[in-house]
Amino acid sequence: MTNESFNNTNSEFMGGAAVQGNSLMQYVQSMETETVAQLSRPVSSDVMQAMEHNIIAMLGGLPSEGFDVSVTTSRENLGRLLASAMMGGYFLKGAEQRLAMETTLMGSLETDLQE
Repeated sequence: MTNESFNNTNSEFMGGAAVQGNSLMQYVQSMETETVAQLSRPVSSDVMQAMEHNIIAMLGGLPSEGFDVSVTTSRENLGRLLASAMMGGYFLKGAEQRLAMETTLMGSLETDLQE
């Protein structure tokens, strides 16, 4: 998807006027497609699994084997769900990065103490 078609799609979806006044949306639209794709990819399967569990919990976690579940919602509520999932993903990615940094620092401290 090119940035132009991405812009047109979002403009139609978000009502045009809202997109024009939103500097964050303009910033994201100005990014290279590869950059957006890289930022959209989950860092690890643990983060992806945690996000999946979070969304299932928000929607109601009935197992698909025993139930024929369908969810009906409005565009606004779907947008809120997406925003919540994005914030959860952002939080989990930050927590994962912090854990990696703490692990690295603890390893460095242990090495320094052994010397």
